[in-house]
Amino acid sequence: MIRLGLRLLVTGGKEAAVRLVATTVGVAIGVGLLLTTLAAFNGVNSQNARYAWLMSGSDGAQATGDADPLWWRLKSDFFDGESIGRIDVAPTGPDAPVPPGLGELPGPGELVVSPALRDLLASTPAAELGDRFRGRQVGILGDEALPGPDSLIVVIGHTSEEMAETPGATKITAISTMSPSSCSGDCLPIGIDATAMNVLLAVVAAALVFPVAIFIATATRLAAARREQRFAAMRLVGATPRQVTVISAIESMVVGLAGAAGAFAVFALIRGPVAGIPFTGAKFFTGDLSLRPLQILLVVFGVPLVAAVASRIALRRVQISPLGVSRRVTPAAPSAWRLLPLVAGLGELVAVVVVGRPDGSSTQITVYFIGFVLILVGLMLAGPWLTMVGARLVAYRTSRPAALLAGQRLADNPKAGFRAVSGLVLALFIASVAVGTMTTFVAERTTPDSGDDGRSTLTLEPINFGEPLAPLPDATRSRLTSIEGVTGVATVHADPQRRDLTVGDGWLTPAALVACADLARTPALGRCAPGVDVATIPAFLGGPWEPEDAATGWPDAGLTRDELGDLPLNALAVATDGSRSAIEEARTVLEAGYPDAHRAATIDEFEVESTRVMRSWQQLANVVVALSLVVAGCSLAVSVAAGLIDRKRPFSLLRLTGVPLGVLRRVVALESALPLLLVAAVSTASGFVAAHLFLRVQLGYDLQAPGAGYYAGVLGGLVVSLAIIASTMPLLDRITGPETARNE
Repeated sequence: MIRLGLRLLVTGGKEAAVRLVATTVGVAIGVGLLLTTLAAFNGVNSQNARYAWLMSGSDGAQATGDADPLWWRLKSDFFDGESIGRIDVAPTGPDAPVPPGLGELPGPGELVVSPALRDLLASTPAAELGDRFRGRQVGILGDEALPGPDSLIVVIGHTSEEMAETPGATKITAISTMSPSSCSGDCLPIGIDATAMNVLLAVVAAALVFPVAIFIATATRLAAARREQRFAAMRLVGATPRQVTVISAIESMVVGLAGAAGAFAVFALIRGPVAGIPFTGAKFFTGDLSLRPLQILLVVFGVPLVAAVASRIALRRVQISPLGVSRRVTPAAPSAWRLLPLVAGLGELVAVVVVGRPDGSSTQITVYFIGFVLILVGLMLAGPWLTMVGARLVAYRTSRPAALLAGQRLADNPKAGFRAVSGLVLALFIASVAVGTMTTFVAERTTPDSGDDGRSTLTLEPINFGEPLAPLPDATRSRLTSIEGVTGVATVHADPQRRDLTVGDGWLTPAALVACADLARTPALGRCAPGVDVATIPAFLGGPWEPEDAATGWPDAGLTRDELGDLPLNALAVATDGSRSAIEEARTVLEAGYPDAHRAATIDEFEVESTRVMRSWQQLANVVVALSLVVAGCSLAVSVAAGLIDRKRPFSLLRLTGVPLGVLRRVVALESALPLLLVAAVSTASGFVAAHLFLRVQLGYDLQAPGAGYYAGVLGGLVVSLAIIASTMPLLDRITGPETARNE
C-alpha cells in the first residue's frame, strides 16, 4: 500500500502534480509564518538578555561579587532622534568587573564604541557629535553587549577621582545579569517588558493560527472532489477502507514532510527582513530569531501527522459509502444557531464591562482569550448562515442570469461559498481589533504633537528634578548664539513661591519663571500675556503645554527681569531653525557645558522616548495585519482556483448548453464577492466592538476611530481580493471546454 500510495502521488498526471505543488507550497507558507512567530518569542528573550549589563547600578538589579569596585554611571543622549547609551566607568583596582563585549576596561580618556556609533562618528562632523565624547577610540563593543545591530553605545574610561565627583555615579562589584523584565523595585527605564511582549506575541500567534489553518486546509482541499472520486473508485473495485486510508495518509504525510521542509526554507527567507522590524523598539540580530530543538522536532513530526489526520477526516464520506461521492445531494441549510458563539463571545466581553475587570493578570488573559476565540469561532460558524441569507435575498430580487445562478448556488451550498473568503474575513476582524486597540492606546497615552517648534527646540534640565543647574556662563551662551541656525536661548528659573500652574484641561504642574524677552525667541515654550515682563510657565518643559487661558498667554510672575537673574537656574531652552546641524551643535555645547545635567533633548524627542514601547506595539499590530492579509489573499486565490477545478464539469455542461463564458465569469465573481463583502462588514464591526469593550474594561478608554489609512487599507485589501478573484478567470476558459465534459 505504501508503494502504491507513493506511485499514485507522483504518476497522477499534470493535475496531480499541480495539486501536489500547490498543497506543498500552501503548507510551507503557513507553517513558515508560524515558525517565524515562534522564533520571535525566542528573539525577544535573547535581545532582552543583552540589556542586562546596562541594568548594573540599578537598585532593583543589584549584583554582588568579590571583585574590586567599579565606578559606574549610565546616561542617555540623543542624536537626530536616536538614543545613545553612555556608560562612564573607572576601576578602583585590577580585579574590577568587566562588562560583556569588552576585552578590558577603557583607561582614562579612552572610548569603546558600538559598530553603529563608530560609523556615525566617522560620518558626522565632530562639532555635532564627536566633541561630546572626548577621548581616543581604542575598541569596538562586541555583539553580546548590543541589544541590536543599530544600537548606539559608548563606554568612556575615567579616573576614580573624576568619577567620585560625578553626580549619579555609583560603585558596583559585579555586572548585572538580570534582564529588565525581571527587575523589581527601582529599575532603570531601559529594555522591554519581555513578559508583556510575549503575551502580545502569544496573541499574535493565536491571531495568525486561524488564517494560517484556513490557508493550509484550503490548500489541502485543492481538487478534493477529484481525490474523493478516485478513492471511491478504488473502494468499488475491492479496496478496503483501511487500504484507502493508508494510501491517503501516505499522500498527506509526503505533502506534510515536503511542506515542513519548505516551511524552514520560508523561515530562512523571511527571517532577515523580520529581524529588521523594530517591534520591541530595537532591531534584532538575525541569529536572535532562532528555533529551539524541541520546536524543530514538533514541526518535523507534527505537520505530517496533522496532515494524515486531516486526510482521514476528509475521507469520511468515502469510508461510509463509496457511492455517496457520486450521489451528491444539496446539503442541509445552516441554522440560525450558528450565531450563538459570536453572540456569546461579545456577550462575555459585555459582561466583563458590567461586572468589572477580574483580578490577576492570568485570569484577565484567560477571560479575554476565551472571549476573542468565541468571536473568531463564531464568525466561522455564522459565515455560512449569513452567506445563505444574503444569497437568498440576491436570488429573490434579481432577474439577471449571472446573479440568479450565483445566488441559487450560494443558497444551496453556502458553506463552500463562505469557505473561499473565510481567511480574509478573519483577517479583517484581526485588523479591526489590532488597529482599533493600538490607535486608541497611542492616542490616549501620547502628548499632543509639539509641532515644528517642538521639533526644533532643545531643553536641558537637571538629573534630579528640583535641583538647580549651575548659572549659564557667558562663554557658553556666546557659543550657543554663534551657531548658525540658533535663534534664541531662554533661561528658566525656579519659582521661589513654589506655586502650581494650571494648564490645559485643569492639570496642575509645578511652576517656573522665564523672562518674556527670552520667551519671544523660544516660541515652543509659549508666549507671555500682554504687558508682562516675567511669566510663570510649567517647570517641566517636555510639554507641549498650553495655559489655562490659551488666548491670553502665560500669566505674570510679579517679578522684574533683574530680580529673575538672582534666582536658581531650573532649565535651559535653545530654539533653532530645525536643521540637524544647528540642533546637534547646540546639543554638543550643552553637553559640554553641563556634563552632569540630564540629557539635552528636543520637546519632540521627549515625546518619542516616552511612547517608544507603544510605538513598537503599534508596529507589531501593523505586522500582524499585514501577515494576516497576505495569508488571507493566498487562501482566497487557492480557494477560488480549487472551486473552479472541482466544478469544471458542471461549468463545462453549462457552456455546452449555450451559457456564455462571460456569464460564468460573473457567476464565479459573484459567488466569491457576495460572501466576502457581506461577512466582511460583520467581521469588521465585530472587531471594533470587541476592541471597544476590551479598552473600556482594561484601560477605561473609549475606542478612537482609526485614521484614513486604515479605511484606505481595508478598501485596498478588498480591491486586491477582487483582483485575485479576477485573476483566476483565465483558468475558467481553459478547464470548461467540450473535451472536459467528454472526458468526465
